Amino acid sequence: QLRLVESGGGLVQPGGSLRLSCAASGFTLDSYAIGWFRQAPGKEREGVSCITPSGSISDYGDSVKGRFTISRDNAKNTVHLQLNSLKPEDTGFYYCAATGSCSSDPRRVSKYGFWGQGTQVTVTS
Repeated sequence: QLRLVESGGGLVQPGGSLRLSCAASGFTLDSYAIGWFRQAPGKEREGVSCITPSGSISDYGDSVKGRFTISRDNAKNTVHLQLNSLKPEDTGFYYCAATGSCSSDPRRVSKYGFWGQGTQVTVTS
């Protein structure tokens, strides 16, 4: 069965950090660009970051640039998203998704055809 499984979410205070992971099963990630998205209650899903299959190029939304870092370990079939300096507005369900490349609007939801189930991130004091 082909799956993407996110993990690492949780409850954290403002200024704290989390490391999210996206693990693939049933297929290898190294042929796919992987994006991270988030969705807060009542809001549209927002693209956060994208990383190319080789990991050589990454893209970030303006709201997370300088605070979040995407990386991948193809040998472990896993992509990570390091979340630093977290803010309450970072709260939401975080999803990873697979696509062919990060080019041409890498944070557009419709670009991605295969999604994980998500992991909750809550930033609150």
